[in-house]
Amino acid sequence: MKTSHRRTLKTACAATMAAGLLAVGVSAASAHVNVAPDDPAAGGSTHLTFNVPNESPTAKTSKLEVSLPTDMPFNEVSVKPIEGWKSELITTTLPKPVTVAGATVTKAVSSVVWTADAAHQIGQNEYQAFSISVGVLPDAGTTVALPATQTYTDGTVVKWDEKAVAGQAEPEHPAPSFVTTASDAAAASASASPSATQASSAAASTSGGDAGSTAGWFGLVAGLLGLAAGVIALVRTRSTKAK
Repeated sequence: MKTSHRRTLKTACAATMAAGLLAVGVSAASAHVNVAPDDPAAGGSTHLTFNVPNESPTAKTSKLEVSLPTDMPFNEVSVKPIEGWKSELITTTLPKPVTVAGATVTKAVSSVVWTADAAHQIGQNEYQAFSISVGVLPDAGTTVALPATQTYTDGTVVKWDEKAVAGQAEPEHPAPSFVTTASDAAAASASASPSATQASSAAASTSGGDAGSTAGWFGLVAGLLGLAAGVIALVRTRSTKAK
């Protein structure tokens, strides 16, 4: 009995430790500056929400700057106002002209900067959500990296600009990023194709069934006519014998 109790106790302790480590891992991962698009479909617009936690035990977050791509620039960028935070769109001349949605673009918004007043800085155990609307999104399967720079009131600057590599450990300060998906039109076409195929198959099946049914009726009629002819012939033969 004592051995059983000890094993149970060890199992409970191990489970508790595992849960604690898992919680720490989740907490650490969620502490990163990250971005969440509401619709990453290629060729469209989306709202990007950046979640920015304060990681300093002594200072507050007073400024955030997010860099936007210039090789595949957005031709539309707008900012959602936040109380106590001043936003600024920085426009620059592109290294070379780029065609976006059929139009040639030579200048684009390259970064968005938010600066807080003293009463609205992000303190300990707090976070703030920053939202922008952007478009047009690049082709499906494109990784859109949006490096961010977080500034604290004590002068500390943290750059979230490291690239995550598949199969390797996550870097200490990964750049916020997301991957575009198939365009709404392509997705609709893909989802409609199986239905069309099923409809064609159903039509073919129905047509085949109708043809089989018609052939069956013709066979039945032919059989009845043959039976009638046989009966008539038998009656005539018997009548002739009787005479």
